[in-house]
Amino acid sequence: MRIEAIDVSVEELKQLVEQAGVEVVPPEGQRKLMAAVETLATMAGMLVERDTTIGQLRTMLLGYRTTEKTRKVIEDAPAPDRPDNAVKPDSPLSKKPGKKKGHGRNSVAAYSGASKVSVPHPTLKAKDRCPECWKGKVYPLEVPKSLVRIIGQPPLHARVYELEALRCNLCGEVFDPPAPEDAGKEKYDETAASMIAMLKYGSGVPFQRTQRLEKQFGIPLPAATQWEIVARSAALLEPVWEELIRQAAQGQVAHNDDTSMRILRFVREASDSRTGLFTSGIVSLYDGHPIALFFTGRQHAGENLADVLRRRAAQLGPPIQMCDALSRNAPGDLPVILANCLAHGRRHFVDVVNSFPAQCRYVLETLRDVFHNDGLAREQQMGPDERLRFHQQHSAGLMDQLKVWCRQQLDDRQVEPNSGLGKAIRYLLKHWQELTLFLRQGGAPIDNNICERSLKKVILHRKNALFYRTQNGARVGDLFMSLIHTAELIGINPFDYLTQLQRHWTELPRAPARWLPWNYGATLLELSVAA
Repeated sequence: MRIEAIDVSVEELKQLVEQAGVEVVPPEGQRKLMAAVETLATMAGMLVERDTTIGQLRTMLLGYRTTEKTRKVIEDAPAPDRPDNAVKPDSPLSKKPGKKKGHGRNSVAAYSGASKVSVPHPTLKAKDRCPECWKGKVYPLEVPKSLVRIIGQPPLHARVYELEALRCNLCGEVFDPPAPEDAGKEKYDETAASMIAMLKYGSGVPFQRTQRLEKQFGIPLPAATQWEIVARSAALLEPVWEELIRQAAQGQVAHNDDTSMRILRFVREASDSRTGLFTSGIVSLYDGHPIALFFTGRQHAGENLADVLRRRAAQLGPPIQMCDALSRNAPGDLPVILANCLAHGRRHFVDVVNSFPAQCRYVLETLRDVFHNDGLAREQQMGPDERLRFHQQHSAGLMDQLKVWCRQQLDDRQVEPNSGLGKAIRYLLKHWQELTLFLRQGGAPIDNNICERSLKKVILHRKNALFYRTQNGARVGDLFMSLIHTAELIGINPFDYLTQLQRHWTELPRAPARWLPWNYGATLLELSVAA
């Protein structure tokens, strides 16, 4: 939670409280009192957590860091004494060539969704005489010149067809003309449902805001109508979502995490003692395809992952599971190869860098080199085995030296075990095997960032819409977020994907595996050829 910085003294707050007892407090005074109450509530909540540090409270009150990059976090920290035999990456790949600074503007190729308009020359055509020299002939350029023009328009358009109906003045019979072919059969076509879903579940725009925006363009679109449209579409797309879940269960790597969520009308069983509600994010990598899934309810991320893995084929071995070290992320008794997020372990040192600058600088610079190596492996598009060998050659020594250093800090009593730095070190040592799985297992990820980025969709929705009204509303949101974000991870247009699924909804139950984000284009091509 970010608290707004408001300059107000204790004396002024006391005066506002006394004023509230005798007269109405002005809006500015109410804002200051509310800010003080929210600050107190937030601090009380943080103090209940045993792991909250003074540094975290200071960051919360004075403002969050804009970045956790090593060069920004340790810019004022003194250089540490590194061990003489510290291993550093010496691969020539580690030296990136300098990137030429560009102008920052998008090229014409970046406007892939723009409509193209061909503009012929008004007086010349190919093979005409050159009007300048009258000797040569003019020919088209290989790459035509382009002009980009951006126009504004409402998210959803409306088109009114005025049908000329004729009536007999004698018998009164009315003759209606047929509706144009492009008018469709429904008032709200598939593109309308796709756009509403993209706004609500892809961009976090509540139905009420879309209603107000469309009203300003003269297009009534009540929030209740928007819900009816997306709920009806979600029922049609259910087979594809179920197929995504089935294929995600077969994945080689499964990332998971969760965040809090509210459902106003959540029905609990009498024996249910759990009070929290969550949205779990699961990103599964299956045959090179990332699949994003979201589940909202009382279950934690581990319980939702267990439900997915129960659909896993019996002949497949256990998948690699990447998560942070919270116990609620574990899928119960189901076998997995557990990997923990190294970025989480690093963040503990970022939180205490102001109190222990030299020690934290050593850890952060060491981990920076390890993450740099992982970035190089991605840039070179290394396979799992090649990436494993690369890390074993260039990162294993760094991690070994870091482990020795952590042991020395505790064994030589150079750090208090219960201090912020001591807790950060003990976290690394306690989960060392899981944090370094990428050094022993091909395909093991180094962090859980892909899942945390996926959960930003949920957080954006929660920030703007605050809650789901019912469990069915949460399920519709989970379905659309899963389809939209999976399409984004694959690199296709989610609007077109949702639209095509709705236009071919009768074929989805028969073969949902043919309508996944990475193969629906080929399916459409087959249908067009067959037609």
